[in-house]
Amino acid sequence: MLALFQGRKEAPRLGTLRQLALFSTLSRLELRVVDGLLHERRFLKGEIIFDEGEEGQALHVVIAGRVLICKQGDPVDGRVTEIDAGVAFGSSRSSRTRRARCRRRAEEDCVLASLSRGDLESLLVTHAVIASKILLQLARQLGRQLRDRSMAAERRAL
Repeated sequence: MLALFQGRKEAPRLGTLRQLALFSTLSRLELRVVDGLLHERRFLKGEIIFDEGEEGQALHVVIAGRVLICKQGDPVDGRVTEIDAGVAFGSSRSSRTRRARCRRRAEEDCVLASLSRGDLESLLVTHAVIASKILLQLARQLGRQLRDRSMAAERRAL
């Protein structure tokens, strides 16, 4: 009977999630718990993911493709940044209303996995270790992004 479970292959999506920095520290069992909470959505190139002024309700991870963040109505000159596969964005960090200051749209066909604010809060209660691992990875990602932007600003100032 044990041989039946040892020979089982991991679902393709779990393999993809395991390679993302946000979930890289999770065990196989922990990753399955999170996978059950994620909602996968597909967007076509140019499709709006969420618009300026909308309330952030979820943490999104780009599974495939690329997302453009730009000022509304100005996708060329108003380009803020691009988010590549493997990177998280969005807002599910607090219960206070946070409104997007920029438009998020699919730069190319993309797949997002979203974790709602409510599911993240439930995860904190029911599986605190899993939630803390995810939040630590998110903090590391945000720290890297802040450092990279600071370094880029310094180079421009020179």
